[in-house]
Amino acid sequence: VQLQASGGGLVQAGESLTLSCAPSESIFNFNSMAWYRQAPGKQRELVATVNVGGRTNYADSVEGRFTISRNNAENTVNLRMDSLKPEDTAVYYCNARILSRSYWGEGTLVTVSS
Repeated sequence: VQLQASGGGLVQAGESLTLSCAPSESIFNFNSMAWYRQAPGKQRELVATVNVGGRTNYADSVEGRFTISRNNAENTVNLRMDSLKPEDTAVYYCNARILSRSYWGEGTLVTVSS
């Protein structure tokens, strides 16, 4: 399984950005898909998840600002990020799980300037 992440970039605080994750097979093959992030000098942390039933979950730090969604037509899982803050600066990784197996894509860098 390959996961292609895209959409990162440099934005100013308060602006929005949407990340996209395109897996090499149907998004419905996975029990769940998620976005993680890793800021410089910090551990990788879970940002948001969506399971096969469409249920979503968010880290407290992004609740109300970020939205994870599936685009069935394009076979992608997207992360809409609004009201971005400098502390959201990180490399964002797409993750997909099938039972006990976990797959990772290459990260995409998001930089939020103040």
